[in-house]
Amino acid sequence: MTALAFAIGVLVMIVGLAVSIAIHEMGHILPAKAFGVRVGQYMIGFGPTLWSKQMGETEYGFKALPLGGFISIAGMYPPSSESAAQKSRIWSTLVQEARAANDETIEEAGDRTLYKQATWKRVVVMLGGPFMNLVLAVVLFSVLFSGIGVPQSTTTVESVSECVLPADSAQTSCEDGDPASPAAAAGLQPGDDIVSVDGTPVTTFAEASAIIRDRPGQGTAVDVLRDGQSVSLRVTPVLATNTYVNDAGEQITDEVGFVGFSPTTERVREPLWTGAEAAGDNIAAVSQIIVQLPVLLYDTAVDMFTGQDRDPNGPISVIGVGRIAGEVASYEAPIIDRIAVIINLLASLNIALMVFNLIPLLPLDGGHVVVALWDGIKRLFAKLTGRPAPKPADATRLVPLTLVVVVIMIGMAAILFAADIVNPVDIFGGP
Repeated sequence: MTALAFAIGVLVMIVGLAVSIAIHEMGHILPAKAFGVRVGQYMIGFGPTLWSKQMGETEYGFKALPLGGFISIAGMYPPSSESAAQKSRIWSTLVQEARAANDETIEEAGDRTLYKQATWKRVVVMLGGPFMNLVLAVVLFSVLFSGIGVPQSTTTVESVSECVLPADSAQTSCEDGDPASPAAAAGLQPGDDIVSVDGTPVTTFAEASAIIRDRPGQGTAVDVLRDGQSVSLRVTPVLATNTYVNDAGEQITDEVGFVGFSPTTERVREPLWTGAEAAGDNIAAVSQIIVQLPVLLYDTAVDMFTGQDRDPNGPISVIGVGRIAGEVASYEAPIIDRIAVIINLLASLNIALMVFNLIPLLPLDGGHVVVALWDGIKRLFAKLTGRPAPKPADATRLVPLTLVVVVIMIGMAAILFAADIVNPVDIFGGP
């Protein structure tokens, strides 16, 4: 059953990735067609074609490797001049074929080419893909936070510790002679709903815990509801080393007041705008990772060769994401919790796709936006100075840089693929 659940988790992530890519490419094709630009192909994946169908002037299909996708937009670049064709021969066959394919799309499309469109239309077409990933991420985060809800500790007692165990002790159960926990000594019982602590009404476990932490050695009144009846108890928190989360969301380990009970957990639905806020937080986190990517990749490679545990917040490949999804699906936990984690993974993956594609380098979408904006600036300058309209910006001059970027991307992917196979991220903190 565990192996089957693992396989289902991986399959769900593969399908989710394919859908994310399909929606990304849809973000390009819809505005392109709306602006009258000819689109010859809409493909999900790379490699050999598994299935395709011609619908109108566009061929839609799936390829063998669901690691990306592409659409063939007519006239991404202006037609090659003879000199440009001569120059292209010193580069790889891939570049020559790309130039020839671009010229072929221009011949088929006539005036319905992208490079002839207004600058803002070209920018809209290129930003459409990342924008759709953002929309999908917000939808998924909204389903997670506002639909499924976020686990939160409540004021209802789930269990009461029988004794107080030292934080540095290897002992895991109470023995004869161990001092009773303040909660047990006061008569706190599972199912009690804490109403107030030290006379202060509380509605969350965090509020009750904060008061208790500040009162070691002090008798403290605790009012609870038990089977619908109000019961007043008095506990005296002991000073003990405990780990808790402060108001800033930081995990703190310190000597604080401790009584010894665990709260129940239930999922609380957040406001609808929480999904958009979560997307914004993820954009900031992914952007930080990309800025530090060279250092993080170096650390990942070092960890892979030395066998050190990898940073769970560091970069991972689609292999790593699939593996995590499989582990989550096969983990012994309520099904809703596993579904929530996988939805969070898919939402975060879409944020990563959006941010990565906005890097202002060809062949990424951000690079095409930069080319379109440069072309627009030249046209505007010519118009303001009364000069003839300049020729469209020829991105083939950036072919050397594009090839370098592609090689770097392949190298980064290879490092992450290898690391995710040899030294995967341990999300459960196992040995």
